[in-house]
Amino acid sequence: MIRSKFAIYVHILSLMGSFPEEWLTSDFIAGSLNSNAALVRKELSALRNAGLVESREGKNGGSRLARPLEDIRLSEIFALVKSDHIFGFSPNDPNPACPVGRNINKALDSLFTGIDETVSRELSPITLAAFIQKHF
Repeated sequence: MIRSKFAIYVHILSLMGSFPEEWLTSDFIAGSLNSNAALVRKELSALRNAGLVESREGKNGGSRLARPLEDIRLSEIFALVKSDHIFGFSPNDPNPACPVGRNINKALDSLFTGIDETVSRELSPITLAAFIQKHF
């Protein structure tokens, strides 16, 4: 979930950053994502609630970035989509009678926390402006 949601958010925000003066419609954004406008509107709502996007309704309505490109960091987008660890635990509860089973989730939680922090730290210096400039 994190992987796809992060990619969708970076795509939407990069598209908006490429057209900074324009109010982009959900149909236009959906065309870039090769998705549907209903999904885009749902994601725009989350981005708006996070203060990254502003929207207006009406004939000339649409959405655009609420802040300058230089003020949006990829780590902020990552934090927005990350509700749990990047990696997940086994869907089965480990056997508490097993010496590995009773400790594995605690050990993995520690490992996963470190991985999450590393990803956030790697994304932190990258602004949306730098990302767009490098790739588009």
